[in-house]
Formats: sequence, structure tokens, C-alpha cells
Amino acid sequence: MKNILLPSAQKVLGEFGENIKLARLRRKLSAEQVAERASISRSTLWLIEKGAPGVAIGTYLQVLFVLGLENDFLNVASDDKLGRKLQDAKLLIKKRHLKG
Repeated sequence: MKNILLPSAQKVLGEFGENIKLARLRRKLSAEQVAERASISRSTLWLIEKGAPGVAIGTYLQVLFVLGLENDFLNVASDDKLGRKLQDAKLLIKKRHLKG
């Protein structure tokens, strides 16, 4: 089954893959070295660096570990500004309702 993403989601995943590739190149690591250390094939690493949606998220994480970027993964959704605003708005509505 082919994973189909919205164009905006595919763009984000493509940028993520490009960032991973740039991080690898900055560290002067070859694709072979990173793939071997992450226990994946070179072709899978190539798919990751292209932002392929069919690659398991755990495999993306393995590559981040090899590059020393695993803590970046923890930043995903850590500061959920929209969620906090929605939560705060709901709390304000409840307070008003209780006073009424």
C-alpha cells in the first residue's frame, strides 16, 4: 500500500529528510556508515533522506540516534501552543458557565 500524504505534509517530511541528510554530511559520515550503524540498508537511508512516508518512524529515530540528534525527536509537539490555547479557552468557558 502506498502512503499518500497531503502536499503540505509531504513537503514537511521532505524537509525533515533533507535536514537529516545535511546533518550526516556535516558530520562527514557516508551513507554507508550511517546505514550500517543504524542497522538499515543504504536504500532505506536514501528513502529517509528523501522524506519517504513509507519508512517506519522508528527507523527515522534510529538514524537520528546515529547522528546524535535523538533529543530533537523529543521536541516534536513539546510546546503545543495551539493545544494550550484550546485548553485555556475551554477552561475559561467552564469558569464562566459555573459563575452564571
